[in-house]
Amino acid sequence: MNDAARVTLSQTIMEKRPLEKPHLPNLSTPDQSKLSATPLRCFTGALTAGAFSLLAYRLTLSVATSFANKPVTSSNPAVVNISAAVRTLVVGMVALGASVFGIAALGLAALGIQLLFKKFQKTESSAVGLEKDTETSE
Repeated sequence: MNDAARVTLSQTIMEKRPLEKPHLPNLSTPDQSKLSATPLRCFTGALTAGAFSLLAYRLTLSVATSFANKPVTSSNPAVVNISAAVRTLVVGMVALGASVFGIAALGLAALGIQLLFKKFQKTESSAVGLEKDTETSE
């Protein structure tokens, strides 16, 4: 490295200029139309979560059956204990995934039903309000 390059490098290091901040999009005010919950979104989410839950439940049964059909063949008690613990953890984690997706599916379905009831109540109240307005104007 020549002397001019060393001087330039040392000058840039010694200047201690503040780093420029990268330009990031403003995420503090998200578009409200993207975040609104609709019955269709709730029911499609519930259907997806239910499908994942069913698949995870079937995987749980398959893993448990596979572990039951292949016992540990070892005379060492430590190996038997560790393999039992690992098998229990594997089956437990898959069952936990199935239950989490199942509860999410139930919650989304309940939210979709609640939104449908609210929508029907709004339409009924607005229809009743229109009937009262026509009666009072006559």
